[in-house]
Amino acid sequence: MAKLTKKQKAAAEKIEEGKLYAPLAAMNLVKEIATANFDETVEAHFRLSIDTRQADQQLRGTVSLPNGSGKTVRVAVFAEGEAARAAEEAGADIVGSDDLVADIQAGNINFDATVATPDQMPKVGRLGRILGTRGLMPNPKLGTVTNDVAKAVKELKGGRVEYRADRFGICHVIIGKASFSAEQLAENYGVVYDEILRMKPAAAKGKYVKSITVVSTMGSAVPVDSAVQREYTAAE
Repeated sequence: MAKLTKKQKAAAEKIEEGKLYAPLAAMNLVKEIATANFDETVEAHFRLSIDTRQADQQLRGTVSLPNGSGKTVRVAVFAEGEAARAAEEAGADIVGSDDLVADIQAGNINFDATVATPDQMPKVGRLGRILGTRGLMPNPKLGTVTNDVAKAVKELKGGRVEYRADRFGICHVIIGKASFSAEQLAENYGVVYDEILRMKPAAAKGKYVKSITVVSTMGSAVPVDSAVQREYTAAE
């Protein structure tokens, strides 16, 4: 295990052992201990009572953050004709069809997300080994295989993030940047928490949400009280 720097150790000491923080207090503390010389990404980690090895206990989807993710997302769209024009007008960074497939096969992957119209999927399917290993394949379940490419592009650029429970049943979700206000982070967190509860697999047993922490890129994990789902502003 890597040794903590003096700065990281001092930050970790600000977290009271055994205490569960209400969302807004947790976000204030995350911001306080995010001391890197760059704008750290803030994530929420939900430890859930699911076994993702079971097909009926998978958890994956997307959710739109009301205050955005703070990340600049470059979107590539596989489309032709009117759909391609709509994608360009919506702000897509790269739009193409056979030419885009050829570029990717040549190793030119200058984007963070992809969208495709359904008719393009036979072509996109040839890129499975390239895009799949990077988590970049368009997926109808995530809303990225659609005829409404303009909507998908706007959502991806506006703050839609993906969530997926790993093999340990932990769901890691971006909720913003350390430069966000604590209220903005707490609001994003509340929307994500709503989504995690809404998508609870029917086969999940016992207490669904076992624990929650929030953490910045270089910071220490702050435990959050799972009983408090939403809290946007400080108490009066």
